[in-house]
Amino acid sequence: MSNAPTRTINIEHKPSETRLQELGVKTWPTWSKEVSTFPWTYDASETCYFLSGEVIVTPEGGEPVGMGKGDLVTFPAGMSCTWEIRADVKKHYKFS
Repeated sequence: MSNAPTRTINIEHKPSETRLQELGVKTWPTWSKEVSTFPWTYDASETCYFLSGEVIVTPEGGEPVGMGKGDLVTFPAGMSCTWEIRADVKKHYKFS
């Protein structure tokens, strides 16, 4: 059993328009990426809202997590993972 802190990906499926407005999601920058697979490490916590696409994110030493269009997702700082983009992605994002 690892003593490393649990680093959980939090997903809100289909958050309300009110919730998105409260967060100011539409003012965040956007990021797009074609179908691909690549490693990634989060230096800071990232919250993002998927406008399109389908992704499987597998945290190092963890289970694959599926996400995509309509999902509001928070990735914890310090998490290393592999992104497998299965359908081209476009998302709003914010680091904190």
